[in-house]
Amino acid sequence: MPLQRSDLPADVLSLLAQGTVIPAHPLALDAERRFDPRRQRALTRYYVDAGAGGLAVGVHTTQFSIRERGLYETVLRAAMEDRNAWTSRPMAMVAGLCGGTAQALAEARTAVGLGYHAGLLSLAALATASEDELIAHCEAVSREIPLIGFYLQTVVGGPILSSDFWRRFASIPNVLAIKVAPFNRYRTIDVVRGLVEARAEERVFLYTGNDDHIVLDLALPFTAMRDGEAVTVRFRGGLLGHWSVWTSKASEQLAQIKAELAANGGALSPALLALDSRVTDCNAAFFDVANNFHGCIAGCHEVLRRQGLLEGIWCLDPAEGLGRGQMEEIDRVYRLHGGELGDDAFVKDNLARWLA
Repeated sequence: MPLQRSDLPADVLSLLAQGTVIPAHPLALDAERRFDPRRQRALTRYYVDAGAGGLAVGVHTTQFSIRERGLYETVLRAAMEDRNAWTSRPMAMVAGLCGGTAQALAEARTAVGLGYHAGLLSLAALATASEDELIAHCEAVSREIPLIGFYLQTVVGGPILSSDFWRRFASIPNVLAIKVAPFNRYRTIDVVRGLVEARAEERVFLYTGNDDHIVLDLALPFTAMRDGEAVTVRFRGGLLGHWSVWTSKASEQLAQIKAELAANGGALSPALLALDSRVTDCNAAFFDVANNFHGCIAGCHEVLRRQGLLEGIWCLDPAEGLGRGQMEEIDRVYRLHGGELGDDAFVKDNLARWLA
């Protein structure tokens, strides 16, 4: 049965509206590059206990090639079952959807059948399509599952999308949120403009995927003009590959931002604003910015390996690993920022329980 926004549990919809931490779930593999259910389960337990309000599974960080290996349903099922067995608190479960319309529809139906609440729709496979064609694609998939739009940065295959595209997208009734991840302030503002022009700012939630501006996206108001008046919107939370590591600290940072905004009438301390550049410095290492994001998945795996959550940094594609000099960059940010921004102690205290 297709899933509509009105079918979602009220507590899940409220959680998304308030804003939460949604890590992009990595894929645990053994040394033979086979799916490792025990380590995958440990990761899910880690994110739950770290305070995540949702999980995004089958997305880029999970590795798109799970589809070619026949692992898409296996991995989505594992995350749902492991999460359900570990906690009863509400969490937003997001399934990555990609490919052409037929593939995205099939994945949406699989996700709905497994109990997922929303689909994060990648448009990378349709990068050469017109905006009319993209909207038709989005409308078709939205008839199966509530959608989270995805503005993917162009360097990894995302198309450039106008503010008018985002206006039309936000006007689709079964759209739930937009993950804004172009890593570009001009294009981020295009999404805000489109959302405001669609008069959808209360219905469609903005989630940051801009790993180069995580803290500032969450902290700053964004304003667009409509009918001669300023309309201000805010990012509610984040759906991020970066938040697949040091997740308990990400939960603390989002809570701190919310608390300061509430206590100080929207003002934030200089110390909290300065945190943005430190988080971005860590992201540059974890996501291998120096090598055009070649090691963005392996870099996150390396952090999880150091903590003992993963056994190794293996990816499904043997050619996918750390970029040149990336290990040294991870060493550097661990040394400079790990004490305050890392959660190694939290993982150490709980690892045996998660792996049990």
